[in-house]
Amino acid sequence: MDTSDSTVSFTTAPGFCPDCGSILPLLGDQGGVTCYSCRRTWNAEVFGDMAISYNIHFNDLNAYSTSMQKDDEDDEADGPVVDRRCPQCQNDKMSYATLQLRSADEGQTVFYTCTKCKFKETENS
Repeated sequence: MDTSDSTVSFTTAPGFCPDCGSILPLLGDQGGVTCYSCRRTWNAEVFGDMAISYNIHFNDLNAYSTSMQKDDEDDEADGPVVDRRCPQCQNDKMSYATLQLRSADEGQTVFYTCTKCKFKETENS
């Protein structure tokens, strides 16, 4: 491995390649590091007295279950709401969405969903 200061091109901050100035990757298993740009290999001294630290924060075990419960509790519609009676629970509000499923010269298909019981119904218009 190369560590002599007489062969470096310029003086850089720790963590940068003294030969080409590129940022160096973290140390490998053998204690050395190879520059991605110039492919020169350096000892750990090229990092100087730098110290690397990190923290790992884990989510609470209940973090995802509470968000799923919140989604289940919401009685919001999946689209615009219209006055239409649900044939299953007799609720008078249904949301709808439209899609063009048939050929272009025919009407679009309307999908209705009850805002209370989530019953689904289709209508070809």
